[in-house]
Amino acid sequence: MKIVVLDGHTLNSGDLSWETLEALGTCTVYPRTPAAETVARAEGAEIVLTNKTILGQAEIERLAALRYIGVLATGYNVVDVEAATERGITVTNVPAYGTDSVVQMVFAHLMNLTLHVGQHAQAVAEGRWSRSEDFCFWDYPLIELSDMTMGIVGLGRIGQAVARAASAFGMRVLAYDPLLGSGSAGDPPEGVEPVDLDRLFRESDVVTLHCPLTPDTERLVDERRLRQMKPTAYLINTGRGPLVDEAALAEALNANRLAGAGVDVLSTEPPPADNPLIGAKNCHITPHIAWATQAARRRLLDTAVKNIKAFLAGNPQNVVNR
Repeated sequence: MKIVVLDGHTLNSGDLSWETLEALGTCTVYPRTPAAETVARAEGAEIVLTNKTILGQAEIERLAALRYIGVLATGYNVVDVEAATERGITVTNVPAYGTDSVVQMVFAHLMNLTLHVGQHAQAVAEGRWSRSEDFCFWDYPLIELSDMTMGIVGLGRIGQAVARAASAFGMRVLAYDPLLGSGSAGDPPEGVEPVDLDRLFRESDVVTLHCPLTPDTERLVDERRLRQMKPTAYLINTGRGPLVDEAALAEALNANRLAGAGVDVLSTEPPPADNPLIGAKNCHITPHIAWATQAARRRLLDTAVKNIKAFLAGNPQNVVNR
């Protein structure tokens, strides 16, 4: 059994072990794979794992031995699922491995925006506390989360976990999800008030995005939505970059129509240097790392191996093209 990992570096840069995967067959792990080398590296492999390396129709048609594609992520838009299905190739993903880590990043951004931990720590490092006439100082308003209103767009696993954490901080929680109250999604969790999007954006002190990226949600946060928000409000995006009109967000921040933003994802990754959010006022960007705690990456790898074992046993799990 020949197994090829096309881009293993982000999942495992050296702090995890590939042993459980290597036990399943002859395994080759490439840190990264340029598009021009995808077919050559995957040729002859029955199992190919990818995170962000694209396996489109052209690549799939040229890989005659391929039986299984495992996506080392939850989103699987890097694979032409229709082309794989036509070839009888099973495609799997890894859902729900990073819920706790993403929640942690949501509140890391929110804590940074409300307490400015990084800026104050830097001020101390620069000697300002040592020179202070008082026992303390602060350069920004220090804002308490209790009694603030958090608006959650998308109430899946991550959205619900964010809601529980917000409630623990004493926040009021509003949520929008088109499936709320339907037979497939059921009722909202206790303490969560379902509202429409207009009300959510108007009343929230913090809006956090946890909905999937679809044609209907692309640029969901546009100029109109941003103008609905309070000038004291914050936007958090740990979902998908294209959920936000980045130029409109940068304009709102620079014009003081929004107090701040914390984003872990951008529309193009890595971003071009001229992305309008880079350098925008009170916009804090992290490089798509909400998913990347060691614990979350270990769960991802463990599930990817379990997916392969289930496939080899004739009972595939987490299949996206049944």
